[in-house]
Amino acid sequence: MKIIAVTSASQQKKFIDFPHDLYANDPNYVPELFVGQRELLSEKKNPFFQHSKAQCYLAYENNKIVGRIAAIYNRNYNEYANRNVGFFGLYDVIDNYEVSKALLDKVVDWCKTEKVTAIVGPTNFTTNDTAGLLVEGYEYSPTVMMVYNKPYYLTHLEQYGFRKTKDLLAYEVTESEVNMKSVKIAGMLQERLARKGITVREANMKKLNEEIAGVRDIYRSAWDKNWGFVPATDAEFDHLAEGLKLIIDPKFVQIAEHEGKMIGFALAIPDINQITKDIKKGRLFPTGIFKLLMGKGKIKKIRIILLGVVEEYRKMGVEGIFYARIISNGLAKGVHTAEASWILEDNEMMNKGLQNINARVTKRYRILELPLDSDV
Repeated sequence: MKIIAVTSASQQKKFIDFPHDLYANDPNYVPELFVGQRELLSEKKNPFFQHSKAQCYLAYENNKIVGRIAAIYNRNYNEYANRNVGFFGLYDVIDNYEVSKALLDKVVDWCKTEKVTAIVGPTNFTTNDTAGLLVEGYEYSPTVMMVYNKPYYLTHLEQYGFRKTKDLLAYEVTESEVNMKSVKIAGMLQERLARKGITVREANMKKLNEEIAGVRDIYRSAWDKNWGFVPATDAEFDHLAEGLKLIIDPKFVQIAEHEGKMIGFALAIPDINQITKDIKKGRLFPTGIFKLLMGKGKIKKIRIILLGVVEEYRKMGVEGIFYARIISNGLAKGVHTAEASWILEDNEMMNKGLQNINARVTKRYRILELPLDSDV
């Protein structure tokens, strides 16, 4: 067995494609779009590399790829969190602990050059990207921009010495199970808030750049105390927004304002994984793009990806109106299922709000940490 640093375009292609072979017989696997993964890894196109760095590795055994991993050093996170840790991500491996150990050894060695005190992960590359290790809910396919992995990954990581830091939850609510009380009282709530100068509206797609700028500011202030949060740079946020523009539906972008000033927002996106699941190896060309474009109208599931309110406006009912409007708009469009993910396991307000509409936890993801004084 040998571990090779990914340095060429051909190696990068193999790095991106390895999971397709690994999960070839898994009915729940959804291939990542190749163009998106290539952009993620591009030092020229991904704004992450403007402030931080990463190195990808492939594991070979008898000239066959048997694993992959990325070693990550996120300077912005360390400055914001006042820590000095390394990260790992894009971790996929056959069910052989020795392969995992060899890959993780490489991450530890690479991160030690930055004198880090621990290794955290998985993140791909930050918590603003896809993050976490699936530890419950293997019977379900992943929703858009969420991860999927084999159960033995956790076994390998724990054997190496990683331990749980935080769990992230995915809630699901269906048309047949949703508590419609929140929808029924939404009008009354809106009238009460309107008397205080607070209104809720849909995004104005004709002024999308202005809306994005306002949402970016709310994101930084409403999430700043959340565990694992690191504010995205302007370039990172704009890059994410650009990627979502093609699938955003204004009915699922709800904005709260107080006397014209944005104080909160909620964003849900169509679960395009229902289409991309059938796009071979994530290649949009030559035929995948038509599957995506033609199938968008048939999507029956959404993912509530972001929902936040500035601290002084919380517990006033704004969050309930967001859920109510997304639910009612979704039902009107024929959507029968929604996933809210991810939610921190100890975020009592968000967990309670979702439980109140009869949402249930269907998947659990885990962030793990390895102190570097561990015997590895």
